[in-house]
Amino acid sequence: MVRQEQLWAPWRLAYISGEAGAPAEPADKSELQFPPGADPECFICRGIADSADRENLIVERTANSVVIVNRFPYNNGHLLVAPLAHKGRPDDLSNHEHLDLQQLITKYVALVERLMNAEGFNIGLNLGRVAGAGLPGHLHWHIVPRWNGDTNFMPSVAGVKVMPQALDALWEIIHQANAPGNRGKSN
Repeated sequence: MVRQEQLWAPWRLAYISGEAGAPAEPADKSELQFPPGADPECFICRGIADSADRENLIVERTANSVVIVNRFPYNNGHLLVAPLAHKGRPDDLSNHEHLDLQQLITKYVALVERLMNAEGFNIGLNLGRVAGAGLPGHLHWHIVPRWNGDTNFMPSVAGVKVMPQALDALWEIIHQANAPGNRGKSN
């Protein structure tokens, strides 16, 4: 009999059951501060409207954008960069929003590279459901760190990818690196 290893990944259940991306529900939903045009069904809008950044895995907010640890990562360190406004097309964005999003992508590529020794990145936007957008109404760019050999044998033989880092641990190291006294320092 072949011995079978078990991998426990409880955070994947919400994705499998169709509750993907749901941030923590606030105790009092009246505390949510949705900006104009926000969609209460959108996990990014709900996270933005809630002040519980750690529970919602939000690592930074700017005047125009937000950076979120992906709850269902393709790889360790997978982040989402999205406009604060619920907009579904790049041509809906203002010049200020475009610039802010690109500056955050640049900042977080450098930060994840430094913190996690990433050797490369996949950075992309899925525009429209047929292109793979799980949330087609709210633009969001994926920053996916890569390492030489990170496509191990598990995906090819078992359809499984091993994720050795907890989402909360990733949030913590990025949060600490973003602390005012730590910006720009190496670990």
